[in-house]
Amino acid sequence: MRTTPHASVEDSNAILTVTLNRPEKLNAISPAITEVLSDAVRALRDRDDLRVLVIQATGTYFTAGYDITEIDETDRSPSEYRNHYLGHHRLYDAMEEVDKPIILAVQGKCLGAGVEMSGSCDFRFASDTATFRLPEINLAVIPGSGGTSRMTRLIGQHWTKWLAMAGQPVDAQRALMIGLVHDVYPLAGFHQRVREFAIGLTKLPREALGLSKIAINMCANTDPATARDVERLANNVLVYGHEYKQRVADFKNSTSTRT
Repeated sequence: MRTTPHASVEDSNAILTVTLNRPEKLNAISPAITEVLSDAVRALRDRDDLRVLVIQATGTYFTAGYDITEIDETDRSPSEYRNHYLGHHRLYDAMEEVDKPIILAVQGKCLGAGVEMSGSCDFRFASDTATFRLPEINLAVIPGSGGTSRMTRLIGQHWTKWLAMAGQPVDAQRALMIGLVHDVYPLAGFHQRVREFAIGLTKLPREALGLSKIAINMCANTDPATARDVERLANNVLVYGHEYKQRVADFKNSTSTRT
């Protein structure tokens, strides 16, 4: 995987961790960071020894959003701009599509592209000092890499309008209330709590975890009858797999031992 001074990558105990570390730019997402994230998602997809990806940051900002100072979009033709923008869409799509869990750990202020990225992650955690905001409306554009589409699906029109239309902030407790994050931890020990959750995921049955993600994503985008077909098909695969047989055998053995 590529490395950059803007982000570090650690591979330990089946968990791949990308840490944004660009304090002079408040962890603004540069093209180099986008490449590191893309490499990490591909590694998670292709390597059997990797089970979970954690995306985190250092400092008071998780990210200030996309670094618009690095590239002047007005210097591009409309076609060039659309193709460049497509790169972000493909990254976030790939994060959704990989059949392994991705965790976003927001320890501080999370703006723009950071909020949009969160919509592609399976699990989202915030420290008690974290805040979320989509400020694009102040630049006369909309959040166009999931801040409109994925946020509406994740937290509904009501709160997406608060974030994307009004550009208003959401603190950690409100983010928990509206479903933007799964849990809030104290800033002290925040990353350790997230890592403990990630370790727990590595101990779950691999195939069931992967098919669970695929099935949930499919069910969210189809009608109820088809969704139930997806459930039956997924479990039809799993009950004949070795993981299920082993877990059932272990359960029966533990039950007989207790009696």
